[in-house]
Amino acid sequence: MKAVWMCTTVVAAALIIAGGIYGSHLTEYGLSAREEPTAVERFVARTLRHAAIPATAKGLKNPLPATPEMLEHGRNHWADHCATCHANNESGDTMIGKNFYPKAPDMRLPPTQSLTDGELYYIIRNGVRMTGMPAWGNPQDGDLDHETWMLVLFIRHLPQVTSEEEHEMQKLNPKTAADREEEQREEDFLNGTTSKEVTHEH
Repeated sequence: MKAVWMCTTVVAAALIIAGGIYGSHLTEYGLSAREEPTAVERFVARTLRHAAIPATAKGLKNPLPATPEMLEHGRNHWADHCATCHANNESGDTMIGKNFYPKAPDMRLPPTQSLTDGELYYIIRNGVRMTGMPAWGNPQDGDLDHETWMLVLFIRHLPQVTSEEEHEMQKLNPKTAADREEEQREEDFLNGTTSKEVTHEH
């Protein structure tokens, strides 16, 4: 009983100290998303995320083999759906990703790579509250969302992504109207035509 009381007291004291540090940080920096999360925030967020993922989800195993075909499918899906925030190499160094709070993580590093396949799957499928990470996939698919499992395969492959793979992914990244216009101008220049000449041909 005494040990339980002491443990509860220590936890309560830690929470009070952490709350005080966080309150002081907010007073100094406000609610700006430009700041880096403090070490306390990172610790608390990761601890809560870990506790919030059901044990059954943590233990899930990827049902798909890491074949070249599966990795290619996961890579293409990543380039089209995820790279806008996370970058093709998952560094998180994009205009959107680096301006989140917390910033999109470098998923090649241990904090992500040390997660189980089930944890990665659960996070992609359900998102993470109070971050920029949305929930993806059809809720009806449950644990059988093969698109998401292919993404998990690709996340595991990230530390070995080659420059050739990144180049191929760039072709699948979402493009703005300005991006498409610039590509058209480059293609016209290489073909020795102008936008006006192309228009007259149709």
